Amino acid sequence: MKTILNDRLALGTCVILALTAPPFAGGSPVQGAEPASAPAGGSVPAEVKLRVRADKPAGPPITRYITGKFVEHLGSNIYNGMCAQIVRNPTFGDYAFWTGGQTPDGRMRLIESESAILDHARRDGRRLDWPRDQVERLAESRQDALAHGWVKVGPRAAVRTSPDTGPHGGRAQRVEVAAAGQGIAQYLHLPLHRVRQYRYEAVIRSPDGGRLEVALSPAGAPEQAATSRTRELSAAWGLHQGLLNVDKAAPADEIYRLSITAERPGQFVIAQMFLWPMDAIDGADPDVVRLLRESRVPVLRWPGGNFVSAYHWRDGIGLPVTRPTRHNPAWGGVEPNLFGTDEFMAFCKAVGAEPFICVNAGDGTPEEAAAWVEYCNGPPDSRMGALRAANHHPEPYNVRLWEIGNELWGRWQVHWTTPRGYADRYRQFAAAMRKADPTITLYACGAPVLWGKEWNETLIREAGDVLQRTTDHPLIGGNVPASVEPLDVYRNFMAVPDILEKEWAALHGDMLAAGIRDPKLGITELQMFARLEGGGAGGAAAKLNPFNLVGNATLTEALYDTLMYHAAVRLAPFVDLVTHSATVNHGGGLRKERERVYANPCHYAQSAFAAFAGAVPVEVELTGAPAETAPTVLPDLKGKGGRVDYAGVAALAALSADGAMLISLVHRGTAGPAVVAVELMDFAAGDRAEVWTLSADVPWAANSLRDPEAVRPATSEAAVARNVLTVTLRPFSVARVRVPRR
Repeated sequence: MKTILNDRLALGTCVILALTAPPFAGGSPVQGAEPASAPAGGSVPAEVKLRVRADKPAGPPITRYITGKFVEHLGSNIYNGMCAQIVRNPTFGDYAFWTGGQTPDGRMRLIESESAILDHARRDGRRLDWPRDQVERLAESRQDALAHGWVKVGPRAAVRTSPDTGPHGGRAQRVEVAAAGQGIAQYLHLPLHRVRQYRYEAVIRSPDGGRLEVALSPAGAPEQAATSRTRELSAAWGLHQGLLNVDKAAPADEIYRLSITAERPGQFVIAQMFLWPMDAIDGADPDVVRLLRESRVPVLRWPGGNFVSAYHWRDGIGLPVTRPTRHNPAWGGVEPNLFGTDEFMAFCKAVGAEPFICVNAGDGTPEEAAAWVEYCNGPPDSRMGALRAANHHPEPYNVRLWEIGNELWGRWQVHWTTPRGYADRYRQFAAAMRKADPTITLYACGAPVLWGKEWNETLIREAGDVLQRTTDHPLIGGNVPASVEPLDVYRNFMAVPDILEKEWAALHGDMLAAGIRDPKLGITELQMFARLEGGGAGGAAAKLNPFNLVGNATLTEALYDTLMYHAAVRLAPFVDLVTHSATVNHGGGLRKERERVYANPCHYAQSAFAAFAGAVPVEVELTGAPAETAPTVLPDLKGKGGRVDYAGVAALAALSADGAMLISLVHRGTAGPAVVAVELMDFAAGDRAEVWTLSADVPWAANSLRDPEAVRPATSEAAVARNVLTVTLRPFSVARVRVPRR
């Protein structure tokens, strides 16, 4: 994950926190907003001819790994995203507020100013829809040593809070109350549109005995919507569980208060507090599972991303109560280590995806990585296999795909390194990991081809004898001045896949020339990144704003990703895997707000292209596509000339296993519709074709919580006569055509 500063259980299967908004959240202001300006251009349709030669294969069968996804411990991607557990900071951790900068070693610099920390606390309360009167209490509670995300119930002076220590070390929360009904609380949304029954799990002790009441109440309402009592507390730590059945009359869209209060004066110490909807699937959000499964996501890359360069996998195994809560080493906040290896495997199984693990080659060691391989793949009688079996997973996971480090060429990575330094590390890690399991597939950490030539050439030269696969992270964009035309930003992104295709082909040639047999490239992070320079202040010259800047939440990402899939297919078998960023909330994919899940446009595009898995690409001839050109405005493209140029319509065709012809079309032009006449040669076509289309009036169109289906696919049919059909495409559209064999 490219840093924003470089402009460039019994206790649940997974648990939620992340109180600070991620710097690259897909929920940009563009969602649900009216465009500041509409595209200009005529409406005279362009006449485009596409000749598909069914008898001329154009490459190997399309790999199913081309439409994968990336998962990282960033913001609300996993916690409060993929996972179903609702409470934030459920382990009462010492929350770290990040400055956005790093030390020379790549570690995050933390905010130390108390006033700045309190401002961040208030900002989180507002962002999370807390009642206005509780936002200041969130800051006050932080001053009183109550874990971030929690507030006092009762007068500030009557409820005393202090840090304490949990049953296995780490921070817990001590709460002393002067009267019954006092304690602590958190404001949160519930998925009441889906389920009304919830289970809480808490690890608590009290030297004073008594019981606690756990309740859910609509914010500002005196009545409780659901309540439960713990069993009698004791001086020893105990796991307390109960059910909360929310009254059917309770409103679904309100913010609720989860309160933990004492029935009499005294004190208690709480180490963990989880709240699970009863429809969770192995701890995962059922809506997320359903959408990812329906999209046929083939592979999931985890756990990072920048996060992995300081992640130690043993922190994330074993009983949840024994796992340490640490600062998130890359993004701030806290990492409770409640979504570890076993939880990731359970999630992959739930959505039907193959696991792909990126190991810590930052401050991790080759021995640590090799032990991780053995934990996943070793037999139960091996040292790490026995540890896995002790964690209730006796059978090996047989993880085949592994990546050695993440973006270690970047100074935002913990223990980043030089080109020669990585070649040395790669040799060490590869030897140790292959010793643990000689059958695994290893990907090296390559540098972006747009500017990482020295890194890639050094890796090929100094580790080529043990290297077959490398990677790229085309996270392209940069800061764009507000004076730029919105459509020029769009046009720049539409040119990027063509530019990268040429650069990747050159990398393929370099690897072959170095004697690497059958080289491969994995695109292990893919996403658009453009930001408004200076926050968008442009005065009278401003044309670009947060509402018309194309980004990963907009329709443009759907077109962009599909064009990347086209490039990968044409470069096959060299490009053998793509994991797009990401599953939930972190950029394009799925969004989860107020416990409701909806899809970004790119999710639909990924789902549509998954149908091409296993199909054999065939030759296509495209003529008449209108030309598009624009000045270069993305900083990451400045070295590629002063203008970008490309054909306004792009196409790919392939024969599926059932004999149908599949055609992928992208109308990336801006001037008007395109009428595409498709001629199918040497193919006995049926008389009707199925047409799936995703489009909108403007390329910055996006879905939102208010309008979750503003951009959604449409299906129709097209007549086929004498092996010819016509498809009319609006600008800013992606289409999939399926022509059955007669």
